[in-house]
Amino acid sequence: QVQLVESGGGLVQPGGSLRLSCVASGLTFEYYAIGWFRQAPGKEREGVSCMASSDGSTYYSDSVKGRFTISRDNAKNTVYLQMNSLQPEDTAVYHCATDYSSNCIRWYASLESDFGSWGQGTQVTVSP
Repeated sequence: QVQLVESGGGLVQPGGSLRLSCVASGLTFEYYAIGWFRQAPGKEREGVSCMASSDGSTYYSDSVKGRFTISRDNAKNTVYLQMNSLQPEDTAVYHCATDYSSNCIRWYASLESDFGSWGQGTQVTVSP
């Protein structure tokens, strides 16, 4: 059974940083791209970042580009999302997910329904 478990969320002041982790089990982690998504109250879920397994390519939404960095450690079955210069608009529940492909095409196309495995999410709150 595939499991994705996020951690690292919390309360941080504007301008602060957090590092989220997504630990995967039940799959051959190194084969699959992992995407990060977030959903704020009353808003649609949006893709934040994705990292391919095929070539290590990384992708970011315009809203986080230059502030967030995605990385992965295949030896630890873990994907990280380093979030810097956090702003109140970054407040959301952050989820990691996989569509069992090696690339980020579906993430890039916002085909979230194709992502079959999701973590439970971790809350990020940015507030003074």
